[in-house]
Amino acid sequence: MKKELHFERAEFAARVAAVKSEMGRRGIDILLLSEPANHNYLTGYNAYSFYTPQMVIVALNHDEPIWIGRFMDRISALMTTYLTDENIRAYSDRYVQSALSPYDFVADVAKELGGEKARIGVEMGGYYYSARAHADLVRALPLAQFVDADVLVNWIRIVKSPAEISIMRQAGRIADAMMERAIDTIEPGVRECDVAAAVYHQMMSGTPEFGGAYACTPPYLCIGERQIAPHAAWTDEPLPASTTINLELFGNRHRYQVNLSRSISVGKPASSYYKLADVVVEALNAGLESVRPGRTCSEVEDAFRHTLARHGFEKEARLGYSIGVGFPPAVGERTASLRKGDQTLLRPGMVFHMMPGLWLDDVGITITQSFAVTDRGHEPLTSTPRKLFVK
Repeated sequence: MKKELHFERAEFAARVAAVKSEMGRRGIDILLLSEPANHNYLTGYNAYSFYTPQMVIVALNHDEPIWIGRFMDRISALMTTYLTDENIRAYSDRYVQSALSPYDFVADVAKELGGEKARIGVEMGGYYYSARAHADLVRALPLAQFVDADVLVNWIRIVKSPAEISIMRQAGRIADAMMERAIDTIEPGVRECDVAAAVYHQMMSGTPEFGGAYACTPPYLCIGERQIAPHAAWTDEPLPASTTINLELFGNRHRYQVNLSRSISVGKPASSYYKLADVVVEALNAGLESVRPGRTCSEVEDAFRHTLARHGFEKEARLGYSIGVGFPPAVGERTASLRKGDQTLLRPGMVFHMMPGLWLDDVGITITQSFAVTDRGHEPLTSTPRKLFVK
């Protein structure tokens, strides 16, 4: 059976070793991971199967992680992970959407690893760790001590390897192709849903060199009055002769996602909107130029904020967030943010989406840049010009 692995075994081993080191520092014997992005990061696992309970277990006394999932998804674990057969565990279908709890199965595997009285870390804030999951595990392992290990792996993921950065460059090129396709498609009379369809086609088609994959979220087409809503959905209405479109797209390659937003004016916009675009781009560039290893996320946000303030504007939301491996519902790693007060030190290999979107009372504008922190500054991961596009 052909393995669909995108990294060398040595890289996976280094990731697991880093997680075990942090577990040891925190006194955690067994780590139960529910987040699909962390499953992918530590094992390579990739399938749309996380709508049923799924876990990866990392134990200090066990060499490899153990994947646990539904019986029919075992084949995907064999195809997409480096794990040996004995470390791929599948529960039967009788556990799926029934009165039985698959977390009893998870608990039994944990017991094999000495988890009956162990200190067990769980992702209390994870999107895929429910209150029922926690209650069932506590019931099944009453003598264990459960501790919150949320974002333990996420903070290790925050610094990307050269191999990861290489894949994210490809994701950025897909995002550029998607944006180019969207801008080419946008014309008066074209239905909003047909713009979305063109974007989706390009998302999957990718570039002539490599294809894409589904993103963590749908693309956002914030059109007309919805330009002041950051995460609006499209309709089947035709585009009018004069309107504004705020478009946020996501290129995804091997589950690594790069975000890209641009504002497109259908018809000539007001002169004040041109000026607003110039202000946002000036502040965005100031933020990017301030990026250096050793500076804090807060210092980068400060450079942006002060530039914006000179023109009389203020951005209430954070300026950006760390990105990388992504599964629905969101690509953000839930770690560092480019915001006032975040003292996270920038390190080479970190990747952020700098999102200086402004949603004002009657207009919105989104011109953004995803970038990797380098030894001397930053590397843009997309090449679409940072400007207002006019059709």
